[in-house]
Amino acid sequence: MEEFESSASSKKTKQVYVSTVISIALVLLMIGLLGLMLVHARNLSNYVKENIVLNIIVNDGAKEVDVLALQKQLDTHPYVLRTQYVSKEIAARNLQKDLGEDFVQFLGYNPLLSSIDVYMKADYANNNSIKAFSSQLTKNPLVKEVIYQKSLIDMVNQNIQVIGLVILAFAGVLLVIAVALINNTIRLAIYSQRFLIKSMQLVGATKGFIRRPFIGYGIVHGFLGGLIAIILLLLTLYLAQQQIPELVILRNWFEFGAVFVAVIVIGILISGLSTYFAVSKYLRLKIYNLYR
Repeated sequence: MEEFESSASSKKTKQVYVSTVISIALVLLMIGLLGLMLVHARNLSNYVKENIVLNIIVNDGAKEVDVLALQKQLDTHPYVLRTQYVSKEIAARNLQKDLGEDFVQFLGYNPLLSSIDVYMKADYANNNSIKAFSSQLTKNPLVKEVIYQKSLIDMVNQNIQVIGLVILAFAGVLLVIAVALINNTIRLAIYSQRFLIKSMQLVGATKGFIRRPFIGYGIVHGFLGGLIAIILLLLTLYLAQQQIPELVILRNWFEFGAVFVAVIVIGILISGLSTYFAVSKYLRLKIYNLYR
């Protein structure tokens, strides 16, 4: 009979531990998904900013050698991500494709000017930085004018800022909910062990001795829950990229790795601390309160 009760108790404990790990994993999955959303949103905003183009129109009399030298100079500028030289001939061919007719033959000459397309780094893709950058460029005798869409740049930066604040606020709320859910799950798991905790205390075990194995299990559960959440996140990433191949351009495995590490760390910290406080609660309770 005692062996049967011991076996039943052991089976029940294992079921509690398994359900705890699964519950932690599901909560950490939500946190991980939000983390991936933040990474993708940041990379998308950088991608949009870095594809805003400044057209530097070159004077008609400028030599191509001097224009190419200017391009090399721009490539070394701290604001600039990359540049592309567009000669008069290339500009004419591009416009012919857009118009669907040979306007050069119709006019008898090519009225277009050579230009350098400049793509800014994401941190400097704002009107203040671009305005200062343009002022420097217009002082160069090779440059006729600098063209960019001020309203588009303002709109992009404002929208990205608003979206970022909304996502951060949502992340804060979700983190609080995640902590509460994991804490409640741990407390329920420890509740099933309350008589064991009190029995160990009654036979003279110190509080530290009693807490140690429970906290160890809590850390292991947080770690295992984090691993399961990471596997599910990798599966989610794979399925998402199968459905939306364009997500590949936003992929950054270093940042994804940081999210995965954060998921495990959060799982371990929340699970360990929740276990500590839950065990401490039952260590403070009187025996007759254990039945409530």
